[in-house]
Amino acid sequence: MPGRSIPQGAPIRVVGDVHGDATAFSYAAATDRFVVQLGDLTDYGPDNAGALRIMFRLIDEGRGLFLLGNHDLKLARFLAGYPVRNEATLDATLAQLDKALRERVVAEVALAPAWLQSDAALFVHGGFHTAMLNAPTPEHGLDRAHGVLARALYGEPTGRIQPDGYPERSLRWVDRIPAGITVYCGHDRRSSDGRPYVRRGFAGGQAVFLDTGAGKGGHLSWIDL
Repeated sequence: MPGRSIPQGAPIRVVGDVHGDATAFSYAAATDRFVVQLGDLTDYGPDNAGALRIMFRLIDEGRGLFLLGNHDLKLARFLAGYPVRNEATLDATLAQLDKALRERVVAEVALAPAWLQSDAALFVHGGFHTAMLNAPTPEHGLDRAHGVLARALYGEPTGRIQPDGYPERSLRWVDRIPAGITVYCGHDRRSSDGRPYVRRGFAGGQAVFLDTGAGKGGHLSWIDL
């Protein structure tokens, strides 16, 4: 799809879910590397507008991009007039956004890729599917996610609901990552020690989960490649 891409040969900084932690994101963005942010820029944290402005500045300067996250899509769909399930976290984000920022959110989220591959690294927000390998991300046009796009945003649901009311998600998809491929993702806070969680699969590939709780009482993590 026409949209954002990683410059060929650029050194990369992969940044996990920001969730409105603009202070931490400002430190992550202070780099000469090309920033690949894995989605979910807003909700929960104290400065959602600031986090968006940092990301849009990186885009304007040709120094970064963000992948489509479920919170990004939900915010943009609401602003574009689509019906969404409203929550207090969304209301708090909306209260911080002026008219110009709202318009920019809709435009940028529509261009955000659902996944990107750079050599042996594949970047996605929620979860991997083999159909993503060496394949361009589909146009989504702010539509609700289905099929592979749903995997990219939400991971792989088990069909069960957790005690917190959210869908339970499986990590079976990690076992289908081919040898030599590392998938960098966010969405699920899998870490037990504050560091990105690395899980190796039966097929020889691995996944690195970078959501370590920014905006939710944890902190922001990033990895330089």
